[in-house]
Amino acid sequence: MISHVFLGVDDFARSFAFYAAVMDELGFTLKFRDDARPWAGWIEAGRARPIVLIGRPFDGGPATAGNGTMTALLAPDRAAVDRAYRAALNHGGICEGAPGLRPHYHADYYGAYFRDPDGNKLCVCCHRPASA
Repeated sequence: MISHVFLGVDDFARSFAFYAAVMDELGFTLKFRDDARPWAGWIEAGRARPIVLIGRPFDGGPATAGNGTMTALLAPDRAAVDRAYRAALNHGGICEGAPGLRPHYHADYYGAYFRDPDGNKLCVCCHRPASA
């Protein structure tokens, strides 16, 4: 259903370090990085889509986070949620909800919430049981 998500950033080098650390913990692969534009994108290994992109806004204005907007990234297991959350906080992210079960979504929903250095809200979640 989703082709791509683009997240606007102001400091590309800082944001690339943040996203590279988070995506690495989730097992996503860097598809490209173009410092001249600047922008970069990550995919799940072996798939062309969906792709998560970061870069300067096309209109050249400052990046701003949308109120009520959130991008959720799928983790292969709960340990990856924990690692991605720690990587995010270690690279300038701000906690919006520590890793844990959210049974009000469903019994196996395990997620963490944080903002990137530009204020974009992200979720990293796993929908599988702990034993999976």
